[in-house]
Amino acid sequence: MAETGNRPDPFMAFRFEIKIDGLSAGGFSECSGLTLETEIKDFEEGGQNRYVHKFPTRTKQTNITLKRGVTDKKMWDWYMDIVNGQITPTSYKSGSILVYDPSGGQVVMEWQFSRAFPCKWSGPELDAKQSNVAVETFELCHHGLTRRK
Repeated sequence: MAETGNRPDPFMAFRFEIKIDGLSAGGFSECSGLTLETEIKDFEEGGQNRYVHKFPTRTKQTNITLKRGVTDKKMWDWYMDIVNGQITPTSYKSGSILVYDPSGGQVVMEWQFSRAFPCKWSGPELDAKQSNVAVETFELCHHGLTRRK
């Protein structure tokens, strides 16, 4: 007999935290770009007309996009160092994306990224007729994701 009350519920996506080494980045309202895609090489075998062999090759990752209400300029300063060509070993940072359970007490998912740096910034949309929070967007290029939990 199946136990209907003993199934795991999916994790909620609203309780998360972004940690970037050596940088207090503030709270982010959105995080996207957790995407890996493996390129496929087709190989057409002579005499085999029913299908094409497919082989995995290189895996690419998309940029991580972070959105937050503007609170300070630490992320901006990090990006301006890149823009101004002041690239040092500390320009590359590692970090984590943590997802918590509904109570906020336990990490249920974690991805780590490495050698990241900001590669795009979008400023807030300013409109005097509205009372929205000023939100800035950063895209981080990185050298891959690792799932820890």
